Amino acid sequence: MAELKADVLVLGAGMVGVGAALHLQKRGRDVVLIDKHALAGEETSFGNGGLIECASVFPYMFPRDFSQILRYAMNRSPQVRYSLSDLPAFLPWLVRYYLASSPARALHSAMAELPLIQRSLIEHEALIAEARVPELLRRTGWIKLFRSEATLANAGRDLERAKQYGVASEILDPKAIAAREPNLTGDFAGATYFPTPGFVPDPGGLAKAYAALFGRKGGRFLVGDARTLEASGGRWRVATLEGAVTAREVVVAMGPWSDQIFGPLGYSIPLNIKRGYHLHLQPRGNAVLNHPVLDSDLGYLLAPMNRGIRMTTGVEFARRDAPPTPLQVLRALPRAHALFPLGDPIEAKPWMGARPCLPDMLPVIGKAPRHAGLWFDFGHQHHGLTLGPATGRLLAEMMTGEVPFADIRPFAVERFG
Repeated sequence: MAELKADVLVLGAGMVGVGAALHLQKRGRDVVLIDKHALAGEETSFGNGGLIECASVFPYMFPRDFSQILRYAMNRSPQVRYSLSDLPAFLPWLVRYYLASSPARALHSAMAELPLIQRSLIEHEALIAEARVPELLRRTGWIKLFRSEATLANAGRDLERAKQYGVASEILDPKAIAAREPNLTGDFAGATYFPTPGFVPDPGGLAKAYAALFGRKGGRFLVGDARTLEASGGRWRVATLEGAVTAREVVVAMGPWSDQIFGPLGYSIPLNIKRGYHLHLQPRGNAVLNHPVLDSDLGYLLAPMNRGIRMTTGVEFARRDAPPTPLQVLRALPRAHALFPLGDPIEAKPWMGARPCLPDMLPVIGKAPRHAGLWFDFGHQHHGLTLGPATGRLLAEMMTGEVPFADIRPFAVERFG
């Protein structure tokens, strides 16, 4: 079987990998996209709340409130759960996460990511238009519910801070909540409404639409095992079902599996996993959910997906490949049924995915310092869907010698020593 050749291999066909492949292709590179699945967007990009979060200026940092930390430590918070048996494995990473979440360092992360956040919806809108899938973007914004006056007051302070960076929002009282979502039931202190973020009712379908666009423009999508990556004769080689393919450059965009590449190559990068679950349910009767709705105090989100109402859970700290433990789904289900008229589940069991996170909640984007032609684009934490096309543009600008639209230094792998 003849060896295939390209300019760039992109490993991973989630939203991040597809975004990088499209932007490199736009700049004249012959790109081969490689994934273990025959379709794009089958892993982390498949399961999320569907939000293109252009209003999320501040990343998900470790809390500094002692009472909240205590609830987490005692496994009593609906937002976070951990596996006691896995605690020794991820405790050192949690310490780094806590240290990186100091007010000064958290602000540094937020300001570093801000140009990407501001660019996120713009890049998606351009690709959605080019892919001819306008139905996969809804401009509804989303709602964050609060059941106590204390959490609502905290949210109000966060909104005032976010307004400094152009974030549009408004506070809703119970009457305004009912006007926007008449089928919700509950005792709410209030809510915040974010009008600008986009909503994608089929995140996995959007990744597939972008991959189809990549193919129509001459890109090749091959099924292969990224773990076969090796350097040979100044090129990089990967085994695929269609034979070996080689290129001068390779991009690692494998999300939570990126350690399978950078680890054997000798890079010590503190990548950790936050697992999450979702389940689709039928709405009962004629009930309609108009926006994604986060029940903030109870730790779950409902989103009106094409497949049904998707209920997503909070964070589970556990080994990436450990068996699923969907306890958060079981706890959230009765709360979700009390909030909105939900019928039977559509799937037989919940879906589980993994979010790839670095302690400072910033992705690694840029050139590997010890290997010619090796590039990194992973660690997008909760914002892979949001940031994939924007970081793809940033990486492509770096790889092709353009002036990057954002400061690249905060994303360099060298920040970890």
